[in-house]
Amino acid sequence: MPIGVPKVLFVLPQDDNEEDSQPEPASWVDVYNRLYRERFLFLGQEAEPEPSNQVMGLMISLTIEDPTRELFLFINSPGGGVISGLGIFDTMQMVPQDVHTVCIGLAASVASFILVGGSKPKRIAYPHSRVMIHQPASSFFESPLGEFIVDSDELLKIREMMGDVYEELTGTPLWALSEDMERDVFLSPKEAQTHGIVDRVGFPDFSFKV
Repeated sequence: MPIGVPKVLFVLPQDDNEEDSQPEPASWVDVYNRLYRERFLFLGQEAEPEPSNQVMGLMISLTIEDPTRELFLFINSPGGGVISGLGIFDTMQMVPQDVHTVCIGLAASVASFILVGGSKPKRIAYPHSRVMIHQPASSFFESPLGEFIVDSDELLKIREMMGDVYEELTGTPLWALSEDMERDVFLSPKEAQTHGIVDRVGFPDFSFKV
């Protein structure tokens, strides 16, 4: 039986100028809301428009609230829409603070592109996670011929752009990346580190405010 999103107790932080005032009573909030307040964001499904918009909106909202506090993006995603994933990637480059990217299960397809877009040297893979890279694909054979031609041309542009970004952010030559990306390649955390997709294997360093 589904239990829904777990809830945790949360007390609103008291303003320094309100030391003499009564503290706000604790309230129950869903666990993700609590984590968002600590700058911990999650991509735990395919990067389709709705979840991608939520992640991008949270990044921007938290930046407006405090542009100095770093963000942590935890990734456990099989991939999803290339354009939606690119939106998350671009938002990460836009915000002024560092964005830690953390692979906690699987970062596949465009999710691996989001992973590599984190701030250096703050791209991390958990010891038992997996990273999968490949070329972006499209549903060619479900489209009429005219759409097929337009789609294939756009896909080539996206492939070239993503290849250039991978090369820049990983330090791995494009020819080597292209060979690996011609098929689905699953990498262990150490292999992902060797490819330059992550900077280290282990766990992020952070502290909780209580």
